[in-house]
Amino acid sequence: MKVVGICGSPREQATEHVLKESLKMLQEKGFETIFWTVHAKWIEPCTHCDYCLTNKECVIQDDVQELYGLLTEAKGIIFATPVYNGGVSAQTKIVMDRTRAAVAGDKNFFKGKVGMGIAVGGDRNGGQEFALMQVHSFYIINGMAPVGGGFFGANLGATFWSKDTQEGVKTDEEGFRSLKKTVKRFAAALEEFGGK
Repeated sequence: MKVVGICGSPREQATEHVLKESLKMLQEKGFETIFWTVHAKWIEPCTHCDYCLTNKECVIQDDVQELYGLLTEAKGIIFATPVYNGGVSAQTKIVMDRTRAAVAGDKNFFKGKVGMGIAVGGDRNGGQEFALMQVHSFYIINGMAPVGGGFFGANLGATFWSKDTQEGVKTDEEGFRSLKKTVKRFAAALEEFGGK
């Protein structure tokens, strides 16, 4: 069973690190994982031109095109985002918006898939929960099953405090506790919804 991890950070730092750690945890549980990042990619925002409604594909031929095939095969999706102004990064939002073309081609494109989120903030309480709410809203709107880490510390998903440094996120014990809880529940939901 495939899981696609989407890193919405334009930098190869904290968010990428914790996403790769989550994918390692899933590999240890027997899942096939694919890492995809916006870093160094050409990604253009959705202009809501409605080309996809008629042609069943996106008119913008940028690097998001490679993601459509990966998402088709995925049973699980992880969005990992840095927190920008209390929400997801612009790059994360672009990817979410651009999936409109996939849904225009198949209204059930995301149906039955399982999703989790990871948010990394420069402050301990820097908007991680709001960013995860945006991720969960995307999953719900598209007919997916959103999974959080459960009560006592990982309600909506994994939340990290980077202290605005790469080393900060690596030493965030509470963040890794929330990640382990979320990955555990995500893996269980994947097995329940589709088996390995």
